[in-house]
Amino acid sequence: MFIRLFEQWQQDKELILDHHWISIDEISHYLPMAVVASEDNLFLRHQGFDFNQIEKAREAADKGKRLRGASTISQQTAKNVFLWPGRSYIRKGFEAYFTFLIELVWSKERIMEVYLNSIEMGNGIYGAEAVAQAHFKTTARKLSAAQCALIAASLPNPIKMNSGKPSGYMLKRQGQILDLMRKIEPINMGYGAKITATNKTTQVQLWKKYQLFLASILDE
Repeated sequence: MFIRLFEQWQQDKELILDHHWISIDEISHYLPMAVVASEDNLFLRHQGFDFNQIEKAREAADKGKRLRGASTISQQTAKNVFLWPGRSYIRKGFEAYFTFLIELVWSKERIMEVYLNSIEMGNGIYGAEAVAQAHFKTTARKLSAAQCALIAASLPNPIKMNSGKPSGYMLKRQGQILDLMRKIEPINMGYGAKITATNKTTQVQLWKKYQLFLASILDE
């Protein structure tokens, strides 16, 4: 978030940084559902990496198609909290390492809490509470399903896509996300609910997946 401040300063723009850390218990349960529906359908089942999406992204790149994202919520959390922007192999390697680490020591609920407090959700607006106040004049706990779907729709580019002033494309995407929220595996986070990943693996299996992920990067 301080990198965004530096960019604003470089461009001679007003310095904006709005961030309020809150517990996941204070965040509407619709928001975890919306970001999982939009960003990472298998969040509860994978151990940090969605290898099917990584392979699809590689195939698309090999065919010269538009670069598509394959980062999971865990990877995005690692990037937002520990790393700098960029696409270098070194940064990708660190991203894989920190993703493996947080999946090893944090619960899925903790990963989601950090993600929803650290991700940019508007120009200089970071986290669920800040965007709830800035765009919807409410608190994160009172966000509706429709509002959460709009926030999720803005995440690919929260600078250009304003959840408080949605474009036609965003309203269409909101409808798609709301539909997906009704179909995905329930995300029972917040208000004291305990989350356990459905597809458990041993640490050895997770380490093997981490090695495969690094190998896939080095092969590119």
